[in-house]
Amino acid sequence: MGTVIVGAVLVVIVGLIVRSMIKDKKNGKGCGGDCGHCSGCH
Repeated sequence: MGTVIVGAVLVVIVGLIVRSMIKDKKNGKGCGGDCGHCSGCH
C-alpha cells in the first residue's frame, strides 16, 4: 500500500514539473535550443 502512495505522489510531482515547463515555454521563458538568439550561452 505504501508503494502505491509513494508512486502516486511521484506521478503528481512529475506532472506538475512538466506542466510548469510547458507553461514557461509558451511564455517564452527557458531554453529553446537556439543559441544564436540566446544571450545566456555567451
